[in-house]
Amino acid sequence: MAEAGNAGTDPGSAQEAARDEERPAPAGSESDAPRAAIISNPSKQGIDVLRTAVAAAEERQGWAPSLWIDTSVEDPGVGMAAEAVEARVQLVIAAGGDGTIRAVADGLRGSGIPMGIVPLGTGNLFARNLRLPIDDPADCVVLAFAGVERKVDVLVAEVERADGSRERHGSLVMAGVGIDATMISNTNPDLKRRVGWLAYVEGGLRALPASAPFRAAYKVEGGSVHHSRVSSILIANLGDLPGNIELVPDAAIDDGLLDVVVLQPRSWFGWIFIWFRVSWQNRVMRRSRLGRQFIDLTGGSRRTEIVYRRGSEARVRVADGVPQEFEIDGDAFGEIVAARFWTDAGALVVRVEG
Repeated sequence: MAEAGNAGTDPGSAQEAARDEERPAPAGSESDAPRAAIISNPSKQGIDVLRTAVAAAEERQGWAPSLWIDTSVEDPGVGMAAEAVEARVQLVIAAGGDGTIRAVADGLRGSGIPMGIVPLGTGNLFARNLRLPIDDPADCVVLAFAGVERKVDVLVAEVERADGSRERHGSLVMAGVGIDATMISNTNPDLKRRVGWLAYVEGGLRALPASAPFRAAYKVEGGSVHHSRVSSILIANLGDLPGNIELVPDAAIDDGLLDVVVLQPRSWFGWIFIWFRVSWQNRVMRRSRLGRQFIDLTGGSRRTEIVYRRGSEARVRVADGVPQEFEIDGDAFGEIVAARFWTDAGALVVRVEG
């Protein structure tokens, strides 16, 4: 009788218990629900608003509570994105400035996991070019959970330092060698927090007198090697900058190509022409046939102060091995002597407005 009453020795009961453990949870249960990971820069304002918006989206869409991961000074998001991939989430939301967005995207590159973007920085260049509502974090959260998926390119930069060491980084906006990187390195962080991207203007004005042109060799896939005395070489994934500046009028974020912009003014007048080109010719005059004819008649398209080239790969090497400042997506990355850039076409899936 004692054996009959001992459920632990009943083979039928044990088999039934095993089947219960293997049986999937009922549809609609929390274990079935999709889950997002929120990777955020804790130093940015707006995190409380972000948490409220995410909670509302989870409830509305029937998602499980999100995995929240903070970035750090040592790692702005690459390792956190790898952690989210390991957790097998269905969505990653990057919340922060262009540096955070870039790092998270670099970690997600090629994973196929869609990325939502909540811009909380000063420039927010990638979000601007995607036409996201940069002044409405809650609306960005809605798009992250329910927006249309779009595949975009990621630029990959393999840089060489003066000591021969090499590093590899992803870029969504643009990378640059020369005066643009010096400008970013010179930008006052307190001023940047107060006035946003306008702080770069102040940094640029201080960088111009101190940044002498340098000799460099560069080559775009399919072309010849060019040796030039330049102020900056930019490798761009997109074209629009704040302040109504259209640096690269033909750039597209999903064309599988990178755009090389070489700045080589010979005087202050050359800088004035560059400013006129990117703020007026590219944005306004090139949009009409009459404007394009005027540019051609006045020789604007043949001037050499700013030169454009395009391809899927580019190489840059500083002459004489003199290191130059380097930046990616608005963040200073120290000095380099050479770099190779290529396009990882369609490697990132982003959620945008349909």
